[in-house]
Amino acid sequence: MDERRHIAIFTTASLPWMTGTAVNPLFRAAYLAKDGERIVTLVIPWLSLKDQKLVYPNNITFSSPPEQETYIRHWLHERTGFESDFGILFYPGKFSLDKRSILAVGGYFRGNFLMKRQILPSLRSLSTSTWYHHGKRWKIKFALVIGIVHTNYLAYVRREKNGRMQAFLLKYLNNWVVGIYCHKVIRLSAATQEYPQSIICNVHGVNPKFLEIGKKKLEQQQNGSQAFSKGAYYIGKMVWSKGYKELLNLLRDHQKELAGLEVDLYGSGEDSDQVQEAAEKLELAVRVHPGRDHADFEFYDYKVFLNPSTTDVVCTPQQKHWQWLTQQALAEQPAQLTDAQRHELSWEAATERFLRAAELEQSLTRKLSKAPSKNFMSTSLNLRSNMDTASAYVHHAASGFEVTRKFFGAIPRSLQPDEEQCKELGMAMPAGKRDSG
Repeated sequence: MDERRHIAIFTTASLPWMTGTAVNPLFRAAYLAKDGERIVTLVIPWLSLKDQKLVYPNNITFSSPPEQETYIRHWLHERTGFESDFGILFYPGKFSLDKRSILAVGGYFRGNFLMKRQILPSLRSLSTSTWYHHGKRWKIKFALVIGIVHTNYLAYVRREKNGRMQAFLLKYLNNWVVGIYCHKVIRLSAATQEYPQSIICNVHGVNPKFLEIGKKKLEQQQNGSQAFSKGAYYIGKMVWSKGYKELLNLLRDHQKELAGLEVDLYGSGEDSDQVQEAAEKLELAVRVHPGRDHADFEFYDYKVFLNPSTTDVVCTPQQKHWQWLTQQALAEQPAQLTDAQRHELSWEAATERFLRAAELEQSLTRKLSKAPSKNFMSTSLNLRSNMDTASAYVHHAASGFEVTRKFFGAIPRSLQPDEEQCKELGMAMPAGKRDSG
């Protein structure tokens, strides 16, 4: 029997949606599996055609999961340069317009495709993975569950009507469900919500293609060629919460100091028309373009990437002296990366950081070595375990009723996959749906 560790990575997004929860788990799967010491499975959402049209850019759609898997593997190989030896599985999902997120339909586990002794190290977009989960408890299904906090949801919620109250309630809801489903939590930065017994570690790397582009630019500088023929740009999903409001406000407030500055904005999203209108009102030359891949050739010659977001998880800037720092960056030549710095940015280094932060072997050893005892510490641990079990039961019961799911914001009729999803994924129709049909 193969004694390698089984690692399953669950996430709430997939290519061709160019979002962090689609790209980063994909690279994590590839690099965890690269040395052959682990059996890795990436578990991603499958969307029916209607939702694909809402989520995926450039009218890209897929008629079957194998077709999408081929697309994903091709995209990955173009960027890593090696054949990736990990599995890909799909679970039924639906796109929530108000949350702008993909949510799992019912429970993630349909059938016995995953072994109980597996490790689940990367439960991505952690909160939305657990809010409406109605299936077997993660801590029972897996030997070790490690959640990675990827998104600053509290910052997004504060922007909405009654945002402060919503954020207050969401904070405690997140703490509750994450405590139920995760043994350990890794936060990418201190900008994310704090969880009990969580640690902070940036376990992400940089797209390998970015590092290759950097090497080519370095060669151009060393040869005396013009490495950067363009000025400043910004790329991100074109919704106000992704920093466009902050950027356009800064450009408006400092138009005189930044006279002559040209900025290109790249993105697609629900607020594209409004962003275009706001950009046209400025005296500066601000051009708006459709979204592109971050590693697209179009971006090679830009000198400065402007990131105005004050809520971004791993790239949060301070806006003090923003206009002066922008002018300085445009005037100076970019510093050359050392080999050590380049390694720190790589996914090889990110994988090393993840394995250290997750403490997979140590955590499993501690978990398996715990023996029943009559001392006070054992009684305390049993009490905590009983409380966790009770909390999990309450959540499972509440998430099993359509009324309570809708009250907490779940997509209507998302307790079970519909007939179309079952057919596309080759799943048997749930008993209740067969009877009602």
